[in-house]
Amino acid sequence: MKIQLKKGVLDMCVLAQLERHDSYAYEIVSALADSVEISEGTIYPLMRRLQADGLVSTYLVESETGPSRKYYRLEAKGREALEGMKAQWGDFLAEVNRILQGKAP
Repeated sequence: MKIQLKKGVLDMCVLAQLERHDSYAYEIVSALADSVEISEGTIYPLMRRLQADGLVSTYLVESETGPSRKYYRLEAKGREALEGMKAQWGDFLAEVNRILQGKAP
């Protein structure tokens, strides 16, 4: 069950992370790994899809210790998508909690 739930909220979690600040893929994985058990193998296809959908953009930052890093930035379309996801998530949680508490219609 946890795996299926994770798949359903992974985009929202990544966009929420980028809402806080621009990040590179490994940093996103590190920030989310403890909570949603995301791996680097999962993040790159997800980031390409978010970029293709216009939710995030990228830019390169030179590194003193190695190659340039690709940073991801949340775009306006991504902020709008995230707000919609948050609203849907809140509604979903409320519905499930009503059922678990025996208050479902």
